[in-house]
Amino acid sequence: MTGNILELITEQYHSLTRSSRKLADYILAHTHDSQYLSITSLAENSGVSEASITRFCRSLGLSGYNNLKLALAKASYVTDIGDPSDSPDMITSGDTPGSIFHKLYNANVLSLNETMELLDEAELCRAVDLLSAADRVFCLGQGGSMVMAMEAWARFSVASSRFVHVMDSHMQVMNLSLATEKDVILFFSYSGSTKDMEDIMRIAAERHISVILITHFPNSRAAAHANVVLRCGYNESPLQSGSVAAKMGQLFIIECMFYLFCKRNPELYAKARSATAEAIIPKLL
Repeated sequence: MTGNILELITEQYHSLTRSSRKLADYILAHTHDSQYLSITSLAENSGVSEASITRFCRSLGLSGYNNLKLALAKASYVTDIGDPSDSPDMITSGDTPGSIFHKLYNANVLSLNETMELLDEAELCRAVDLLSAADRVFCLGQGGSMVMAMEAWARFSVASSRFVHVMDSHMQVMNLSLATEKDVILFFSYSGSTKDMEDIMRIAAERHISVILITHFPNSRAAAHANVVLRCGYNESPLQSGSVAAKMGQLFIIECMFYLFCKRNPELYAKARSATAEAIIPKLL
């Protein structure tokens, strides 16, 4: 597909099916908002099925929904360095270093504030219940979310050896194929909609493994299979994939879970944290 996606939708509008025209009407009226929505949220907002969205994408020569989101992001105005120009803290090559620092600071503060507003204390406590009772906790994710899974593993490893991080997607499913009902998956996925994620969720369901999901989208496919869903803030454009601001909210959730986890058995985990700290001392200069 070449050219502007909005122009293409307009050109093909009268040849679209009724449901596709309904979807096109929504996208043309909400172009900016649509690029931030999961396929489930777009289906609910536009009043069509997820299957209709997939067919709509293919009729436009796109391989899938994520390609549509990227095309919508490109169709919107962007700055000369590729950031969305309708962002309240858009950054351009004309910004001074100081203004860039302040804009990034504001974006990170916004992420923390939104995550705090979305934080569900009951759900967070349910997540910690699962972590505390688990034999092993598999900290998993793919792409940028894999980095967050590693952050969680590193954070909890100072207090307990039950946390496991597996990087390779093949090794992830191999490890889970031997997991039991006493294990737990701590899964990071900002979108909640990836192919590798579906493989993980399928195995978890087959082996009755509880899943804690950290995501931005509460109605994503992953959320439908998770036992606990914890939401992080910040709307990340497809052109901003991997932004620190999107990760900031997830880091905050990790830290909240960590301290609630240690609170369950303070003497035990204080001793463990002391032991791991002492083990690192010889490695410091």
